[in-house]
Amino acid sequence: MLGYDDPIWKELKGGYKVLYNPTVALQKLENGISMSEALDELWQELYHQGDVGVASYASVPQLVRIHREKQNLGWNIYTLVSAIEIERHRKTNPNIPIWLELSYRKAWTEILDLGLSDLREANDEITTRAILGALALSKGLIKFGALISTFEESEIDKFLNESMAWSDLYR
Repeated sequence: MLGYDDPIWKELKGGYKVLYNPTVALQKLENGISMSEALDELWQELYHQGDVGVASYASVPQLVRIHREKQNLGWNIYTLVSAIEIERHRKTNPNIPIWLELSYRKAWTEILDLGLSDLREANDEITTRAILGALALSKGLIKFGALISTFEESEIDKFLNESMAWSDLYR
């Protein structure tokens, strides 16, 4: 995992395909300072209309660590890292560099453990769906993770009605 003082952060691109160093926002999250603003910034800069960059991938291990050690970020951690993981598979986004692969994969192993633990405490739909989507992604089920993470309930209803006559056959 890249330390905050690693100079490579200054060379990484985010979701807008321009240089973006997320370390200030990550440190705010870690220290519990302006967390809402920091999360908004990270969402805006690391993910843009399906585009992600190496700064997005490099942020995942830090986000997971922050969630585990310092600040339980709730559904936010799961939705952000899930969006990055889903879009990592988009043909127009860069591959994970070799130097980052190990810490990125390790973060997804940790997401599995954190998600299973957090799922026990989840008592609202947004958090539950965010965790379930991340769990599917952590097991390599990209399409299922994408469906759970991104589809609105009305879209799921439409799909189930069209494919299984859900409203007619199920309570």
